[in-house]
Amino acid sequence: MKNKQSRNKQINYRSGFTLMEMVVYMGILSIFLLVMTTIFVSILDAQLESEATSSVNQDAKFIFARLLYDINQTETISQPSNPGETSDTLQISIDSLNYTYGLNGNDLMLDVNGQSNKINSFDTMVSDFSIRRLGNTNGKNNLQIGFTLTSIAERKNGPEIRNFQTTIGTR
Repeated sequence: MKNKQSRNKQINYRSGFTLMEMVVYMGILSIFLLVMTTIFVSILDAQLESEATSSVNQDAKFIFARLLYDINQTETISQPSNPGETSDTLQISIDSLNYTYGLNGNDLMLDVNGQSNKINSFDTMVSDFSIRRLGNTNGKNNLQIGFTLTSIAERKNGPEIRNFQTTIGTR
């Protein structure tokens, strides 16, 4: 009988964890969770950085493509009206329709005969939109276009801000 009781005591001592083992396991688990959290946060920061840069670049490409297409189709340029003038709006006519590009708050808007459309995405803000008319009075005109795009997404270093400028000629 004594033998059986002593064997049960030995089994009970072997089947559990000591307090020291639990502290070591909890320490290792805490370090693992801390490392994984740091990796996860850095992945999210990289995603936010990429998203901000991507949205600014995509909007710039779309805005330039739209302006290039419309300016190449232009019959007349109403504003800016004379070579050398600078304006914050562009008014042109294509197929007897009036197209007006201009800022409305932080959005670049295209108004076609009273119907307004937002040109930039919801991920960016447009500022400093300017059009300068270049060229001769009776010759072909060029338009120098400039604007600033700012991402809505906030990175660690602040929003992505890029200035864009190009010159587009009429046909």
